[in-house]
Amino acid sequence: MKKPSLSVVTPALADANNGNWQTARRWARLLSGHYRVRVVREWLPGEEGDLLLALHARRSAPSVAAWAKAHPDRPLVLALTGTDLYRDIATDANAQRSLALAHRLVVLQEQGPLALPEALRNKCRVVFQSGTPRQTLAKTTTHLRAVMVGHLRDEKWPQTLFEAARLLRPDEGIRIDHIGAALDPALGEAAQATARACPHYRWLGGLPHAATRARIQRAHVLVHTSRMEGGAHVLMEAVLCGTPVLASNIGGNMGMLGAGYGGYFAPGDAPALVQALRDCRAGLGDPAGRLATLQAQCEARAPLFDRRTEQAALLALLHELR
Repeated sequence: MKKPSLSVVTPALADANNGNWQTARRWARLLSGHYRVRVVREWLPGEEGDLLLALHARRSAPSVAAWAKAHPDRPLVLALTGTDLYRDIATDANAQRSLALAHRLVVLQEQGPLALPEALRNKCRVVFQSGTPRQTLAKTTTHLRAVMVGHLRDEKWPQTLFEAARLLRPDEGIRIDHIGAALDPALGEAAQATARACPHYRWLGGLPHAATRARIQRAHVLVHTSRMEGGAHVLMEAVLCGTPVLASNIGGNMGMLGAGYGGYFAPGDAPALVQALRDCRAGLGDPAGRLATLQAQCEARAPLFDRRTEQAALLALLHELR
């Protein structure tokens, strides 16, 4: 029997090397045993397809509208990003139209449905992202290695990390690696200025996924300063590497790590981030210290990010519509 065809639309392809692309590529792999999957930047009328799975309500709006017009009775699934959930669906007419046209909505963390209008929550499903567990590495106790991963753009709020680096003294035993391309040139200049002023801070620019994951694995803690997030891929990567997280207490992060997680700070609060880093530094090697406590909490969340769980959730969602 011929497998049904599934088009995955993502505004970001491999050249972007961002979370949307990682999600689209992973979903294509997970579904390829059951569907003939192709990943495209845009779906155009006249192309084949039994189902459409689009990422991003605003940026994929033309594909969503074209599919709904050409195939109003064929399944249309829309996965929502952080900018969708926490900005665009409140103000952007194209994003709102995408929500209305979709038969199912997908969010990537458990607090995502709360950002939707109540009338739409019944067609929303939570699908946690997944990855491959990595062995937790032995790490030095002479200093704390922190890493932040995310392209430099306003939604990630890297200014919080820049300020934190300047508040830390070089002799405190806290070293920061910052990975991400400068999508905003001004933020790239700010990163360079921070590196010149702070010998304990390094901006490494954009790195390949494998190299980035290796640095997460070697770090004591991942820092995540976003002001807007739909369900950051890097948080899942850190948890699966046994690397605890310090994150802003926004819905997208709390939906990944749990409301009771102990590693949050207020968005933009650099002094609070600095204090959390100092607490983790003080607890290096202490089985009862803050770092060990956060690691245990992350380990408890790790089963949510199992590939079989994500695959089963996706297949169940598509089966509902077929």
